[in-house]
Amino acid sequence: MAAPSTSRRQFISTGLTAAAGLSVIANPLFAARPKAADKIRLGIIGTGSRGAGLCTLIREMPEIALVACCDTIPENLQKGLSLAEKGAKGYSDYRKLLEDKTLDAVIIATPLYLHYPMAVAAIQAGKHIYLEKSMTYDIPQAIDLVKKVRDSKLVFQIGYQYRYYGLYHRVKEIIKENWLGKITHFECQYNRNSNWRFPVKDPKMERQINWRMYREYCGGPLSELCAHEIDVVNYLVDSHPTKVVGLGSINYWKDGRDTYDNIRTIYDYPGGVKASVTSVLSNAYNGYSIRILGDKATVEILRDKAYIYAESTNNAKGTVDGVTGATLAVTTQGKGVEVAYGKPGEESLEPTVYALQDFIACIKDKKRPISNVETGRDGSIAIHMGNAAADTETVQIWKPEYSV
Repeated sequence: MAAPSTSRRQFISTGLTAAAGLSVIANPLFAARPKAADKIRLGIIGTGSRGAGLCTLIREMPEIALVACCDTIPENLQKGLSLAEKGAKGYSDYRKLLEDKTLDAVIIATPLYLHYPMAVAAIQAGKHIYLEKSMTYDIPQAIDLVKKVRDSKLVFQIGYQYRYYGLYHRVKEIIKENWLGKITHFECQYNRNSNWRFPVKDPKMERQINWRMYREYCGGPLSELCAHEIDVVNYLVDSHPTKVVGLGSINYWKDGRDTYDNIRTIYDYPGGVKASVTSVLSNAYNGYSIRILGDKATVEILRDKAYIYAESTNNAKGTVDGVTGATLAVTTQGKGVEVAYGKPGEESLEPTVYALQDFIACIKDKKRPISNVETGRDGSIAIHMGNAAADTETVQIWKPEYSV
């Protein structure tokens, strides 16, 4: 009896599967890639406040096994290990963690000045990398890291989680659908009423624990708070700024810090779009917000909600000044309408969960992350330009070599 024939669909499916298998074997990067059913074996470098928060989220993600933690502060290390898999290894030297050949990937959640050397070491060790924002301490590091990541072909994701959050996806759709009309301005702020310090038991640990206070370690509020909003604007306009002006100072927390406790910058984007980016550490009113101003409507984005306010040209009350066009009452911004996003009844998770889920998917499926080394570079350079503008009180210009 003749053998049963193979359908065209089965043939194509089988062929693609075989081809995919050959591709994996031929590419040494993915030769040892975990099978789809296996957990990604993960190590985390830095288990302070942010790192411990990531560990807590990872505990609820069955596709990840957190099997190694590293921190130079013993209390932080023990916290990380308490949230990791049973039997997870602890390290005080990140280079020792990276020598573990059983690890598929690492998260780097350390102070900003350590991002570049640790990322380079992880690339050399062949680990996929989730690097917390912002990407690098200075502009040359950002440019060099792009080259190293491109050469490595590893998955390299930057921790700008709002690029993965449905709220911002919906806002981007609203912009594309022209609900707001012509957009000319973004107004961004990330304010707190706090000295931004952590308690220190041993004075010798002051700079290590409160690294955000010192320029030796980071870029202050612009790199540690406003970085998210700069990245959001870049994402929504699909570009990077062309120039920036800024003012910053220490006018409230005169406690020995040398990073600003307030900064105000204005970024200029292609097409004349302006984005003001502000951070104040002495007032928390409307702490986090992004307002997008169009000639048809305004969108205000808060932590986990957004509202749209339609413009109105209702001048029925009459004109009081025929030269300026001033009116007795100009009706604008009526009651805001909440922006709906996601599927009805769908649970909205913490944005970082979506980012980590994509990191794992990119490793398994050989995809490029949405928040990648190029978008990370653009954000880092914009941050450094903003601080330089405030430091020198001069206009900082985006240079062609930044975009290579």
